[in-house]
This record gives sequence, C-alpha cells and structure tokens, in this order.
Amino acid sequence: MLKTARALSWWAAIPPLTAIVLVLAWGRPLSNPAIVLVAAALIAAVVVAVHHAEIVAHRVGEPFGTLILAIAVTVIEVGLIIMLMTSAGSGPSPLARDTVFAAFMIVCNGVVGLCLLVGALRHREVEFHVEGVTAALATLSAVATLALVLPSFTISAPGPTYSGPQLAFAGVASLVLYASFVFVQTVRHRDYFLPVDTGEDHHADPPTRKAAVLSLVLLLVCLVVVVGLAKIEAPAIEKAVVAVGAPHAVVGVAIALLVLLPETAAAVRAASRNRVQTSFNLALGSALASIGLTIPSLAVASIWLPNTLILGLSPKDMVLLAITLIVTVLTVAPGRATLMQGMVHLTLFGVFLFLSFVP
Repeated sequence: MLKTARALSWWAAIPPLTAIVLVLAWGRPLSNPAIVLVAAALIAAVVVAVHHAEIVAHRVGEPFGTLILAIAVTVIEVGLIIMLMTSAGSGPSPLARDTVFAAFMIVCNGVVGLCLLVGALRHREVEFHVEGVTAALATLSAVATLALVLPSFTISAPGPTYSGPQLAFAGVASLVLYASFVFVQTVRHRDYFLPVDTGEDHHADPPTRKAAVLSLVLLLVCLVVVVGLAKIEAPAIEKAVVAVGAPHAVVGVAIALLVLLPETAAAVRAASRNRVQTSFNLALGSALASIGLTIPSLAVASIWLPNTLILGLSPKDMVLLAITLIVTVLTVAPGRATLMQGMVHLTLFGVFLFLSFVP
C-alpha cells in the first residue's frame, strides 16, 4: 500500500514540476543545458499525460477508456504540430502530413505487430472480434485516403494540397466518420469492442472516483504544458534535424513516436494479458483519432496559421500506405492471429523507418 501511494505521489508531482519549467522557460533565451531540461520536461509531460488518461479510462471502463486515451493523444499531437508549424514561419508545411502518416504507420505496423508478437509468444494464438476491428479498419482506410492520398490528385490548388473549400469538406467528412465510429463503438455495437472472453480474469480494481478526478485535472495540466514546452523546444528540434542531415520528415516521425510511446506500452501490456481486442482498440483507435480529429482541427487552425498544409503523400509513401492496409485486412480477417502476422507488420514498420531516413 505504501509503495502504491508513493508511486501515485510521483505521478501527481510531475505535472506541477513540468508546469514550473514552462513558466521559467517561457519567453527567455535558453542555453544548451536549459534546452535539454525543457526536452526532458516535455517527454515527462507526454508520458504522465497518457498515464493519467489511463487512470481515467480504467475508471470509466471499456471501450470508453480507449476513446479517452485516443483523444488525449490527439490533443497532444495537434498541439505539437501547430506549435512547430508556427515556429517555422510562413510557407508550405508538410509537418502535419508527415506526423499523421508516421502515426498511421507506427500504429498499424509497429504497435499492432508488437502486440501480436508479444501476445502470440505468450499465448501461442490470440483472438479478437472481427466485427469491431474491421469497423475500425474500414473507417481508418476511408479517412486516410481522404486526408493523405486525394490531395495529390486534386487540381483546384497547386501541389499536393487542398483548396480552402476542399480542406473544409475533408475536415467535416473526417469528423463525421470518426463520430459515427465512436457511436458504434460506445453505443450501438459496444459488444464488438469488448475483450474476447479467454477464461482468464486480469481485471484490476478500478481507481476511486477521487483518484480519477485528480488524474483528470492533472491530465489537463499536462496537455497545456506539452503545448507550451513544444513551442519552446521547436527551434531546437529543427536545428537538430538539420545538424544530423536527416530529411525534414523525420520531425514528424519523432513527434509521432514521442506521442504514441506511452500508449504503445499500454497496448503491449494488454496483449501480454491475452486481451488483444483492447490492444486493437488502443492502436486502431489512436490511428483513427490521429487522422479523424487532427485533420478537422488543422482545417480550423489553417484560418489563422500562416502555412499552407501539404497533405498529399509521395508515391513511395502511398505504396507503404496501400500495402499496410492490405496486410492489416488479411491479418484481422480470420479473427485470430499468430506471431507470423506480427513479424510481417514489424518488418513493414522497419521498412518505413529506414526509408524515412534514407528516402
């Protein structure tokens, strides 16, 4: 009991500490040690934000819990994208496209592959509800194509971009699809997204109402801190990418990896307990929220942003998107999977990472 209380006190102490770092660093020139401290505070705020989102999610139960996690991650992602875009000045910006595409590839190949591998190694074969997973995958395929593929083929605006009316329509369509999925997931067909009964009871006692409310408050603090620290850290991130000679798309990969790291840990833990349905809810729900909520948010923000949103993927990335969707469909179609499917997804994830650095 003492150990648990001590751990909770640490999780509760980090948000105020990171908020203090934000206040002290805001509007001041920073030395290299200070930049490192801000980066550490930013990472800590992201990790702790998702931790507190998990506590709230555990209190409300499945599948509402995974929905809360997905929305929290998306708020962090949108905040990071907007702060980095405004820091880069005016002009065309592919950062939103790079981050959303990276989140899609990380989730659908990295997270899904790791969960299947861990679950299959421990339980030999894992099971999940085909109805729920395919519903998420169908919605994800539609919003990914709408946000990342079609802009490369429209002709109303030059380049792989949407015109103003097209971006507004894409944002509304993405939001409608996401809202429809949430309705199906939480109301109409909620049972499709509940974990498969494997005969094992791994349920921990839910947190108290007081603990959940405290975590909700600390989650909101962390979200504000993440956006503020990202604004401060943005110039250093850009300089680091230029210094190592990496393509600019690596910035988007770094943002997506940072944001999705804690949620990946939660999905893998669920897979190790033979609750792969929960892992899929987390993974595919995050990818869907990353596109279905990020694009509408950026469509609204583009009214004030000085940047033109470059959304259309290159032919190389379209190939990776297409093969990922095809492989994922083949993976989930039987309703069960082995480590072979996990290895295929992880290999595709490795290809994505390699080509991000060596395009």
